[in-house]
Amino acid sequence: MTTYALVRPTYLTLDSFATAAGLHPELVDRLVTLGLIEPVVDVRGRRWFPARELATVARIRRLHDELPLNYAAVGVVLDLLDRIDELEDRLRRA
Repeated sequence: MTTYALVRPTYLTLDSFATAAGLHPELVDRLVTLGLIEPVVDVRGRRWFPARELATVARIRRLHDELPLNYAAVGVVLDLLDRIDELEDRLRRA
């Protein structure tokens, strides 16, 4: 069965993504380097940031601001939270 997206995903440049996220572009680059957000790279090697990653950045900022964690530790916490969500979903279905 083939599925089709009803809406084309929105992609932002580094500068527009950083502005929308309220971050400096260098911090966005750092988050990419840490693997916390993932841009899409086109055939020319340009990076485009999916607008849906803005929610991830909001989550990262909340964890970083509310807990005494550096960004590398935030990545571990995000992985654990995603794993907890997955396990809770499995329990609900069982």
